[in-house]
Amino acid sequence: MADTKIEWTDSTWNPVTGCTKISAGCLNCYAERMTIRLKAMGQPNYANGFKEVTCHERQLKLPLQWKKSRMIFVNSMSDLFHEEVPFAFIQSVFDVMNQAHWHTFQVLTKRAEHLYELAKHLDWSPNIWMGVSVENQAAVERIDYLRQTAAHVKFLSMEPLIGRVKNLNVSGIDWVIVGGESGPGARPMEEQWVIEIKESCETFAVPFFFKQWGGVNKKRAGRVLLDKTWDAMPNETTSL
Repeated sequence: MADTKIEWTDSTWNPVTGCTKISAGCLNCYAERMTIRLKAMGQPNYANGFKEVTCHERQLKLPLQWKKSRMIFVNSMSDLFHEEVPFAFIQSVFDVMNQAHWHTFQVLTKRAEHLYELAKHLDWSPNIWMGVSVENQAAVERIDYLRQTAAHVKFLSMEPLIGRVKNLNVSGIDWVIVGGESGPGARPMEEQWVIEIKESCETFAVPFFFKQWGGVNKKRAGRVLLDKTWDAMPNETTSL
């Protein structure tokens, strides 16, 4: 478990590493770049590289050892609902999240259909927030799969936002994060795309979080939209 600079969470926990690309948002995957770096540094959890999905049993109990309450992003370097992750291992991750009720766990996937298939067999305690990535119009169908899960808090990560999403329906969604792509080869994000999403959130009274403009130098680009920062979160009483 490690502290992180990701604006909407406190720490990361990676019981799974490695992934494969499935949609346009994966093109410039930050986890792939980071895995290459960590493998070169000799980090044992990344010895298998990015393209080999690897489950780490010894990482499972870490949240139980961390006694201070935290927001924890689960599998920032992979996708818990990757088809190569055994269901028994997913259940083990959920068991730990259910036990560690003093933390809030944020799980994010692009594999929304697989999430939907497995969700009914999982125990969704209130401290488990479930999200799907929606990078453009083609990915909007993931939201419908998310809505059908029993997660108490459902959220969208619209990062990297690489295209306009028209008439976004966020009914039944509890939180929306928007951000531009960053790093080498970053694709531009238009302000109007972000404003339209923010307006959809206002229509449905959904908290809106603007993470970053992105670009090659994301620090310089900042995270100010319409002369302010947007840091709304779901009602945290839902995670107690």
